[in-house]
Amino acid sequence: MNIISTIRNLFRKGGVKLGMVNSLSRVTDDPRVAISSDEYDRIAIAKKYYADDFDYIHYRNTYGQECKRVLSSINVTKLAARRLASIIFNEQCKVVIDDDSAQALFDDIAKDESFYTTLEEYLEKWIALGSGAIRPYVQDDKIKLAWIIADQFYPLESNTNEVNNACISSQTVKSENGKQVYYTLLEFHQWQDDGTYSITNELYRSESPDIIGDNVPLNTLSEYADLLPQVNLLGLKEPLFAFFKTPGANNQSIESPLGLGLVDNSKNTVDAINRTHDQFVWDVKMGKRRVAVPAEMLGSVRTMQGQDEMHPKMFDSEQDVYEAMYGDTDQLKITDLTTEIRTQQYQDAMNFFLSEFENEVGLSQGTFTNTPNGLQTATEVVSNNSMTYQTRSSYLTQVEKMIQSLVVSILEVAQAGQLFSSGQSQWSGDPSKVAVRVDFNDGVFVDRNAQAQQDMQAMTNKVMPRIEFLKRNYDLDDETAQKWLDQVDNETEMPAPLAESGVFGGGEDNGAANNDNGGDATTSGTDD
Repeated sequence: MNIISTIRNLFRKGGVKLGMVNSLSRVTDDPRVAISSDEYDRIAIAKKYYADDFDYIHYRNTYGQECKRVLSSINVTKLAARRLASIIFNEQCKVVIDDDSAQALFDDIAKDESFYTTLEEYLEKWIALGSGAIRPYVQDDKIKLAWIIADQFYPLESNTNEVNNACISSQTVKSENGKQVYYTLLEFHQWQDDGTYSITNELYRSESPDIIGDNVPLNTLSEYADLLPQVNLLGLKEPLFAFFKTPGANNQSIESPLGLGLVDNSKNTVDAINRTHDQFVWDVKMGKRRVAVPAEMLGSVRTMQGQDEMHPKMFDSEQDVYEAMYGDTDQLKITDLTTEIRTQQYQDAMNFFLSEFENEVGLSQGTFTNTPNGLQTATEVVSNNSMTYQTRSSYLTQVEKMIQSLVVSILEVAQAGQLFSSGQSQWSGDPSKVAVRVDFNDGVFVDRNAQAQQDMQAMTNKVMPRIEFLKRNYDLDDETAQKWLDQVDNETEMPAPLAESGVFGGGEDNGAANNDNGGDATTSGTDD
């Protein structure tokens, strides 16, 4: 930082003290932000759980000394968010637009920005924290995407149905005079009364990561030197960001438009899981083999020269499992002090809490716990139990809504010619009339019961072969399915006519008897 910038910062610090320059401790201190800071305290806690960042375990050792150790936890928040994100959206999904030019534009952006892989990654974070957003912007005459997590997104209104006005924050860390300095850019996206869409850019400087700091000129940082303090856009119909929230009501803050993270209603269960796992790991550590021996076997002895000399060791010197005991040597002997590791008890407790966690986050039983059939794969969980299927369906609604908003935002940006150096728009049309559909590749994510009922009707109406019904609903290969059909056909085949049926007439013996009684009838056809 040069001398002029240093002098400018000194003047600005004086100005802040006099009330001449805006200063913020938190983004929620800005009067334009209409949401409680408690929501971001909640998000900060959820972020710690997602990062597996927990406090040390404090305890007293055998000598009464205060000690601490790292909690041996299981990051079930990360596991659950990752599992949900992978079954909701992946690279096999496809965004389909009914306008060819809009489709080509989106496909180019998606390729350049690695949209499909990045969305799955950020969807995991959004699920863990409850909310997120994507904002298209123009850089070097190309439309790019900015990915925003929950603690960077601040609604400017308390409407719980839609978020049309928002503040988006992004932080940059610089080293100045040997100190870390934190710059925060705040973008205020607001609709004016005359229908104008305005974006206000404000830069803040702080020497603490926990404080937004003092308002400074945008050109304080070279990357923001060309950024205008305010941009007004006409003709827009949708905001230039796409907002995502997790499904379900926010029971922590009824008026908040932000969604809830995975742990917001399951912290106690997650704590129980981590506590159980930590205690089991400690139990394993305490359960290593220990042997008590008389202290005299490890102590020193007095030699004839009057010098103390250690008693020669009777055990391997690399072992650390011996405990010295003092007392009557005649009564002491080598004693095994090893304690039993309570594996089964801890496993039962862990499965109990994991089962509770599965219920609380909407995952099928067996996602993380062992079922009678063993640990199930993601496809088996979704196919065999409708809990994950229903949870996924709820998330799909929110993801599709967000992607549809994103496409409209991209088209709005592409129409704004003033954002490009040529002054020409990259797309023309009415974004509100463009139909956007998301193909989520639901091939393996089918409710098994619903599929079986539909296939049964199709087979009954003779529009599906029986062998296909067995293959689809019982996961059989062609050979096994055919064996099943052959066996069923053999078991249901009608029995052959009985030989004794001739007793009642119609048999061969009965015909012969009739011929014997009617000799004329039998000889009428012969001349000899």
